[in-house]
Amino acid sequence: MIAETTAPPALDPRQAFQLLKTRIHRQMVDAIDLSKAGQLPERELRTKLRGLAAHLCAQQTVNLPADDREAMVREIMDEIYGFGPIEPLMNDPDVSDVLINGPDSVFIERNGLLERTDIRFANDEHLIHFIQRLVGRAGRRIDEVSPMVDAKLPDGSRLTAVIPPLALRGPTVSIRRFKSKGVTFEDMVRTGSLTPEMADFMVACVRGRMNIVVSGGTGAGKTTMLNNISRFIPDSERVVTIEQTAELQLQQRDVVALETRPPNVEGRGEISQRDLLKNSLRMRPDRIIVGEARGGEVLDMLQAMNTGHDGSMSTVHANDTRDALDRMELMIALSGVELPMIVARQYIASAVQILIHMTRLSTGERKVMRISELCGCQDGSYQIEDIFVYRMSGVDAGGRARGAFYATGYEPQALKRLASRGCDIPSLMFAARELNSTREYRPR
Repeated sequence: MIAETTAPPALDPRQAFQLLKTRIHRQMVDAIDLSKAGQLPERELRTKLRGLAAHLCAQQTVNLPADDREAMVREIMDEIYGFGPIEPLMNDPDVSDVLINGPDSVFIERNGLLERTDIRFANDEHLIHFIQRLVGRAGRRIDEVSPMVDAKLPDGSRLTAVIPPLALRGPTVSIRRFKSKGVTFEDMVRTGSLTPEMADFMVACVRGRMNIVVSGGTGAGKTTMLNNISRFIPDSERVVTIEQTAELQLQQRDVVALETRPPNVEGRGEISQRDLLKNSLRMRPDRIIVGEARGGEVLDMLQAMNTGHDGSMSTVHANDTRDALDRMELMIALSGVELPMIVARQYIASAVQILIHMTRLSTGERKVMRISELCGCQDGSYQIEDIFVYRMSGVDAGGRARGAFYATGYEPQALKRLASRGCDIPSLMFAARELNSTREYRPR
């Protein structure tokens, strides 16, 4: 009896292309004299590498059509200098996130919605090499000993990668794109994220030195909002920014931008946000901006807000406004300072005046769901008053959210303080009504 043999499954054309590219790339590495290459000007080196790639492509036993040869050379150069197979995604201005779940599963977020792409890596080895090359540029490493890494790429994008043995289904990469051009209030009004009235109120709060906390989930647009409102800090003020990964793009003349440092491979040398915040108080800041409060540094931030650094700002990961305050209480507990709950609440209520909550809806749209005033703490309970809110009623036939923004009718207590600082706001702005979100916007 003759045993039946099963033919190996045919390779996907894209995967076969990637495997061939990997082989040619290795041939290039073997053919290059690294000692001499390092002495060449970058432009000349690129020209020589491109010529070598074209030569090796032409020598392949596989008869590559001319268009495929050019594509192969281009992708090999991307492997050396760029982002390899995902180079087109990193050049697409509409892509906000690139998510790689193994060599044959690459997703993007575009306009708030996830899409699967047809981009593939050759295999796990190719993907791991790609990760190592990117994190190596950031001075980090990833291997079996340290199988997880966070890194800031040269273009400002944030990369998080996990490889086996922690990643059970193959290497995983998440890249949050850095956008050199920030989203403005004008853009947000045009896309329906907020209304002109809401924007004007937030601008007045910044100019009037209100302490502001922006809350929201992952990808809700917290950093975008922080970037936006910080544009309106007067140029005469000294601002210190503290971030884990630098994303803020302040344009004021006197800005000190500080970024944390992770521990080295020996587990030493870490500089935390709390370390930076404590040090920043000696730098004579007018305002302090903490990119995202995640731990014990929230206590130092609140202390700064309570002791003369009016107009400071931060973001907090939270599902709603009240959850943001609860999380800040938890972070105070993590600081190591034992405060009774009622004292912690009073401390938060005396420091923070304005709360902005953002959400990414199921439709992919980002909305400012509410702008609220924290009026104080009475009998152990926060006194929170909503000023503006968004109410969603459904989804239309085009897949967009159906809903409207409203002024609640509440007139903020902060108006007197804002007026004393030259920021007059007409009380009619807060009259209870549905707000028109279709007008063009120009900052007051």
